[in-house]
Amino acid sequence: MTLASGIGSWPGERPREAVVTVRDLLGDGIPHLPELPARGPGADIIGRGAAMLADLHVETQPYGWRFTDRPSREEGRARGFLREDLDELAEAYDGWTGSLKLQVAGPWTLGASIELPRGERAVSDRGARRDIAGALAEGVRRHVADVERLVPAASVVVQIDEPGLPAVLEGRLPTQSGYGRLRAVGRGEVRDGLRTIIDALRGHTSVLHCCSGEVPVTLLRESGADGISLDTSRVDGPRWEQLAEAVEAGTTLWAGAVPTSGESDWRAARDRLVGDWHRIGLPDAALGDLVITPACGLAGAPPSSAVSVLRTTGDLATALTDLAAG
Repeated sequence: MTLASGIGSWPGERPREAVVTVRDLLGDGIPHLPELPARGPGADIIGRGAAMLADLHVETQPYGWRFTDRPSREEGRARGFLREDLDELAEAYDGWTGSLKLQVAGPWTLGASIELPRGERAVSDRGARRDIAGALAEGVRRHVADVERLVPAASVVVQIDEPGLPAVLEGRLPTQSGYGRLRAVGRGEVRDGLRTIIDALRGHTSVLHCCSGEVPVTLLRESGADGISLDTSRVDGPRWEQLAEAVEAGTTLWAGAVPTSGESDWRAARDRLVGDWHRIGLPDAALGDLVITPACGLAGAPPSSAVSVLRTTGDLATALTDLAAG
């Protein structure tokens, strides 16, 4: 059965409303804990992820997030947002027995976005890269334990968001001065950093999400994640071939097949996705193993549009289920 899910971010500033809306729209699929970046620093993907880093501390500067030696007001704010969200989750999912997805920024996106005390991006320092991966692994483990305590019968899925990963791999991140580029991090080290997080999630479903057009499909597969999530409209021919290999090897494709802007039409989305599916030689029956999502997060969409996109996502999942059944 093809399932529907969301990416994570959601418009607005009211966690109760967001949690209930997503639950009601995706209750037959894989609902997720919404992220509400409109609340400000600490609710954004980086602040939220940084607040999960065990025994590491962050603060904000005019240019973004930076590591610091002691807890900051901004870090406390981020942790407060997360506690508030979990309180709403516990109430909305009382007695829930299905899947429930959480999202967290991955180690490479965090390293590319948070600066060291001396001012350069943390990803520029090998020791910092190692510390971030280890701290995030422990922080995510604690986060999952909190959710399991609050919703004990849920099957927890964790999506690791890595929008910054291609820039780290390809050496495209600017230095602090803006006149140079940071050295690319090797594929082996990037893969091992992802594995550190995935290994901490053994016993739970892990999904690696990258919305970039340069998504490194083979590397994501080699990391050992259970699923790969991406915007299918940005996948070129060679990457579709890599996806075919991953699917045939048992990796679940979380297909971001529903556009987040313009009119949502599940029929047009179905035709595009099925056309690509047939071009790489995969059978219709395998469509039943997909998870369908919007192409990206919905934080920037009007609330009514966000609801429409998730409804279209559910309609597309239903259509693919019927197609897979033949």
